[in-house]
Amino acid sequence: MAYELYYWDGLQGRGEFVRLALEDAGADYIDVARGAKKDGQGTGAMMKIIESESEPHIPFAPPFLRDGELIVPQVANILFYLGPKLGLSPKDEKLRYVANGLQLTIADMVAEVHDTHHPLASDLYYEDQKDAAKTRAKDFIDNRIPKFIGYFERVLKQNPHGSRHMVGDQITYVDLSIFQLVEGLHYAFPRATRTFAKQYPHVQALHDAVLDRPNIAAYVDSERRIPFNESGIFRHYPELDQDA
Repeated sequence: MAYELYYWDGLQGRGEFVRLALEDAGADYIDVARGAKKDGQGTGAMMKIIESESEPHIPFAPPFLRDGELIVPQVANILFYLGPKLGLSPKDEKLRYVANGLQLTIADMVAEVHDTHHPLASDLYYEDQKDAAKTRAKDFIDNRIPKFIGYFERVLKQNPHGSRHMVGDQITYVDLSIFQLVEGLHYAFPRATRTFAKQYPHVQALHDAVLDRPNIAAYVDSERRIPFNESGIFRHYPELDQDA
C-alpha cells in the first residue's frame, strides 16, 4: 500500500520535509489533499480524519502520515518512523536519536521562521501585524539565523565521519531537511542570506549535494514540487529582508 501524506494543498509548508524523504527514496505515496474528491481525497478527506469522533488516534493538525491503520503525526515523528523504512536513518540505533534531536531543532527554527511574518497571532493577517513582523524579522536575521545555522555548521564540522552529512556517514532525512531549510531561507531572506555560502560553507555544501541527488533534482524540477509562495511558512516580504 502507498503511504498517505496529509497536508494542505497549494503550499510546501511543513509537509515538504516529509515529501522530500518520500521523493528521495522513490517511495509510493499519495499526497491526499491534492487529490480529487471523487477519489476519496482532497482537503475534505484530511479534515474528516482530524475531526473524526471514532478514529482512536486523531492527529492535532497536518502534516500526518497514514501507513495502513497507523496514523503518525508531527514532522519529526513522521521522519523518525519513515527513516528506517526508507533507508534514510542511521543504521546505529543510538544515532537515530541524535538524528531525531537534530530534526526537532530544525522544527524549532521553522517555527521561528513562521513567527517572522506572524509574530502576534496566527489568525491575524500579515498586514495586521506588519510593524511587529519587522521587529521580529530583524532579530531573526541578526541573532537567530546565526544561532541556528551556526550550530548546524558546527555539527557538520564535528561529525567524526566527516562533514558530508549531519549524522553518521550516509544520507539521512536530516540532510534532506537541512536542504529544505536553506532553500526556504534563501527564498524568504535573499538579502540576509546572500553571503550564506561564505558564512556557512559546510551547510551550503550539504544543500548543494542534496540538490544533486537524482531523485531530489527530478522532484525539484517537477510539477509535484509546489513553488514557494506567500501562503507557506517561508514567505518573501521585501520589507522584512535586510543585509545580515
